[in-house]
Amino acid sequence: MSLTRPTADAVRPGAGRAVAVLVLVAVAALIPLLGPRVALEGTGEAVAPGAGGIAMLRTVLFVALCIPAGELFAARLARRVPGAPTEAPRSWAPYAAAAGFVAALGLASVVATGNLVPRSPADIDVGGLYETRDGMLALLEVNAFAAAGLCALSRRPTTQAWPLAAVAVAEALRAHPTTEHTPLAGSGLTLVHVVCAALWTGGLFHVLRMLRRWDGAEAGAALLGLYARVAAVLLAALTATGVWSTLRRMPPGTVLEQLTMTAYGRTLLAKVLLVAVVAVLALVSRVRLTRASDPLSACSPARAEVVALGLVVAVSALLTALPVPIRW
Repeated sequence: MSLTRPTADAVRPGAGRAVAVLVLVAVAALIPLLGPRVALEGTGEAVAPGAGGIAMLRTVLFVALCIPAGELFAARLARRVPGAPTEAPRSWAPYAAAAGFVAALGLASVVATGNLVPRSPADIDVGGLYETRDGMLALLEVNAFAAAGLCALSRRPTTQAWPLAAVAVAEALRAHPTTEHTPLAGSGLTLVHVVCAALWTGGLFHVLRMLRRWDGAEAGAALLGLYARVAAVLLAALTATGVWSTLRRMPPGTVLEQLTMTAYGRTLLAKVLLVAVVAVLALVSRVRLTRASDPLSACSPARAEVVALGLVVAVSALLTALPVPIRW
């Protein structure tokens, strides 16, 4: 038996993929960290201290919600595909729950110091969390991610859907304080928006992981096609709730001006453009599924779609750290 060293051609694809992932993670991290400063440039608006760090924590929280939700969604779709292989990629849900727990804990510490970045543990008033609405919602998210992690490690991982739903509800309520006009309507729109975004982003990511595991099985094209049909409905719901939420915060007569003159509007415009790119990539993927000689060639634009969706998640997290536009 002789040992041979792997050739450069055999090593390069894996190394290139790893470098690409690191670059993408770095870019995604820069959006919430540097985004507030860029978005606020020349607007005359003030932003809360530590907005970049808060946006970063919320980005991690959103990703931690998308990954397990997408796994449950993709697994449900796979059960509807005739002849689908039983092999499934290793679950990332426990790791996502751990990351979400840490991010939620960090956000709770900010709430416990009066929405300021704590400088020392002595600044954190844990007991005060039980006395405010925002504090209770922050604690709910911390406990929900802890419960989701335990469910993911149990014999019935599908039960993590309940604590994940609790996180989505908490985010929807947090985004619309009681002082806002018709807060329940706004929370309902945000809840639908968050759930659809988590299923779309996390679902596509896990579907591609499953196709890689299945290694070109014929059921792969069927699964991707099934996901594409459901994703079209999710996109419609996302568009409708997004437009409605925008008009609630920006009256029609001020939308164009606020999209360029406010930090929130600029970031929202960036999000809209990214979603448009995602929609084009989804359309290209759909066309390849139906017309290409090899339906699995649709995986290439689908991978680019996942990257764009990751950027959308980061921009969405940035929106939560910026001043809400004024209703002129």
